Amino acid sequence: MKIPGETPPKQLAGRRPAIDAYDADIVILSLDQPAETIETIQSALAQRGGMFHVTVLDQGSRPETQQTLARLFANTPHFSLYAAAENPGVAAGRNLLATLGHGRIIVALDTGAVFAEKWVLARALRAFNQRPELGALGFNILSAGAQPPGKSSWAYPLRLIARSNGRFNATTLPRAGHAIRRVTWNAAGGYDPRFFSAWEEYDFCLSAIARNWTISYDGTLAIIYKTTPSAPAIEALTHMAPFVRNRLLIGRKWGASWPALAPRMLGYLVTGFWNGCPRAAWDGIRAAYRDDPPTRRKMSKEMRRYIAANETRHERIVFSGLLVPSVRCAVQRTSGAGH
Repeated sequence: MKIPGETPPKQLAGRRPAIDAYDADIVILSLDQPAETIETIQSALAQRGGMFHVTVLDQGSRPETQQTLARLFANTPHFSLYAAAENPGVAAGRNLLATLGHGRIIVALDTGAVFAEKWVLARALRAFNQRPELGALGFNILSAGAQPPGKSSWAYPLRLIARSNGRFNATTLPRAGHAIRRVTWNAAGGYDPRFFSAWEEYDFCLSAIARNWTISYDGTLAIIYKTTPSAPAIEALTHMAPFVRNRLLIGRKWGASWPALAPRMLGYLVTGFWNGCPRAAWDGIRAAYRDDPPTRRKMSKEMRRYIAANETRHERIVFSGLLVPSVRCAVQRTSGAGH
C-alpha cells in the first residue's frame, strides 16, 4: 500500500532553513483558503523571542492561490512554501513538513488560526526548557473574538473545560495548535501517515507516553481560530468512517482484542443510527478489520497509570459526547479519506 506523502514536494518560494541550529519550525498546511492562509502565515512570522522558521505545504490549491502565496512571500526570510504532488492528508502532510526543517521544536498551526500575541512561542520554548520530560504541549484554542473554547472545539474531556485557562497533563493535542519536541517526534515516529485525518494526535501521544514523555496542555498559550475547529465528537459525526477506523486501530495497536472493542463498536453504530449515517460507522468498522495492524504493543504499568490519571478519570460515559442529534453525518467512506 502506498504511504501518503512519499512524493517530494515542489518548492514554490523561500528557502529551506540554514544548517545552523534554531528554536522552532512553525508548520502550516494550506488548501484553497488564501485569505486565511495569508493571515496565519503573517501571524507565525510575527512571533518574537526565538529563532523560528515558517514552512507551508500547499495540498492542492488552485494554481492562482499558489501563485498568490508565492508572490506575496517570495522574499520573506525564514520562510518556505511547498506544493505537494497530491493531498497527503493532515498526518502525512505534517510528517512531510517536519522533515523540511530541523528546529528543536515543531509547532503545528492550522490555516485560519493565529497566535493571540507575539510571545506565545517564546513562552512555549520556556516551558520546554524548564521541563525536560515535556514531549508535547497543547495550546488554548480560542474562538473568534478571543472567546473561550466551547464544547464543539474542546479536544479534552469535557470535565476539564473549566480549566481551559490553566495547565494539566493530557493524552492528546488540539489539532489547531500545539508544539512537539523534535526529539520526542523522532522517537515516537511522527504521525501514522495512514490515518489521513482523525485521531493522529492521540495515536502519536500514546507512542510518546510509552517512551516516558509527558504531554501537557497550557491554557496561557492561546491561539485564536477564526472558524470553529471540530472537537472529536463533532469530527466523529462529520467524518464517521475514518474516525471509527482510526480509533479502533489505535485500540488494536495497543493489544485490545476485537471482543474488548465490541462495546466501542456498538457505541459507534448507535451513534451512526442516531445521526443518520449507520453505513459510515459500519464502513469504519470494516476498514479497521481490513487494516488491522500485524503487530501489537503492550502498555507498561507506568503508561496505564498515566492514562488513568490524565484521561480515564476525567471521562463520564464514553459515547455521551457523540450523541448530538442536531448534527448529521456526512457519509464518507474510508477509502476516500485514508488511502
